[in-house]
Amino acid sequence: MTQKGFTMFNTLQLAPPDPILGLTAAFNEDPNPNKINLGVGVYKDADGKTPIFRSVARAEARLLKEEDTKDYLPISGGPAYAAAVQDLLFGADHEVVTGRRAATVHTPGGTGGLRLAGDFVHKLFPEAKLWVSDPTWANHPNVFAHAGLAVETYPYFDAAINGLAFDATLEALKQIPGGDVVLLHGCCHNPTGVDPTSAQWEQIADVAEACGWMPLVDFAYQGLGKGIREDCEGLMALCRPGRELFVASSFSKNFGLYNERVGALTVVTPSEEAAKVALSQAMICIRASYSNPPAHGAAIVTTVLNDADLRADWEAEVGEMRDRINGMRMLFVDTLERKGVRRDFSFITRQRGMFSFSGLNKAQVEALREQYGIYIVGSGRINVAGMTEANMDALCEAIAEVGGWETGIQEDMV
Repeated sequence: MTQKGFTMFNTLQLAPPDPILGLTAAFNEDPNPNKINLGVGVYKDADGKTPIFRSVARAEARLLKEEDTKDYLPISGGPAYAAAVQDLLFGADHEVVTGRRAATVHTPGGTGGLRLAGDFVHKLFPEAKLWVSDPTWANHPNVFAHAGLAVETYPYFDAAINGLAFDATLEALKQIPGGDVVLLHGCCHNPTGVDPTSAQWEQIADVAEACGWMPLVDFAYQGLGKGIREDCEGLMALCRPGRELFVASSFSKNFGLYNERVGALTVVTPSEEAAKVALSQAMICIRASYSNPPAHGAAIVTTVLNDADLRADWEAEVGEMRDRINGMRMLFVDTLERKGVRRDFSFITRQRGMFSFSGLNKAQVEALREQYGIYIVGSGRINVAGMTEANMDALCEAIAEVGGWETGIQEDMV
């Protein structure tokens, strides 16, 4: 019985801001006219704007002419969208597709796909733990903890070499028991930008098969690393005949559909019959969560991927994004050197995707924000896609100033 006069909300305390999205809120309130936002993972073009893809605009124009209902989608989303997602992930001729041993459901963004995977595992395998790399995207532990899973970490990044600590990673993965779930970044690792090689992916797949743990591939950046098909090398290594895994994919980055929240969860099972069972269980989780997905963004993706002309235009646009990001990496390193920074930042050109684990420490990150209006995540993760030719000089001058490297002073960068 509720106590008379009791008020639930007056007992609450103010929650802390999100470590990444909270930066954007602070950035928006900053009156500095020269401020730079390198925090949240949103692509910017050479003019500092988040563009609408040409292919997306063309698809939307077609959809607006053809759309004749706002009826609910099925719980799992539309079958044409699921087929398009699987074709993009695996290719139409892959045995996962031809054997019908995968089930794909449409989720509200890639994050929705991750949360659905967490709900699925917690509901059906409540003893399973979820393992994430150290470091990982800041929201990963939150998503899975709120799904009720125990979250553990495995080593991933070696700050001494600014690269993958592969021996430590592989040894840790060998100790994870069968039945647990291991989150792997399909490409463009967030926040480090450091990915395994093809040979290393094969070794990871060997360990997964030998130990019996379930891979969960977070595939949010397909196309932004090496190429649309090239970025699938890790996924292909894991998709051996009869093997099981989850894939959470997103079209926020590679379609620019950030506010449409377009994602998917694909469950790869040993057989067609197992895929049907997995789909039925996923739909139970969906119905209890968001009931069914939004339609518009998925319709855009389906239209683009199923039209040869639109798809060719989209693939060209993804290539343009990738080239600009890689160009900003090179310009960033060159400009730091030109500004007199003596520390070797060349490792940034070897990283892939939107993010760079810059090595800037917390004090330097705070100084950049307070003194120069440059917003970077506290871990030192920089959104390279937020850099432009116009802001590069100011950015590198500020980094040189807070680091002191132009005078040869070497600070702790771990």
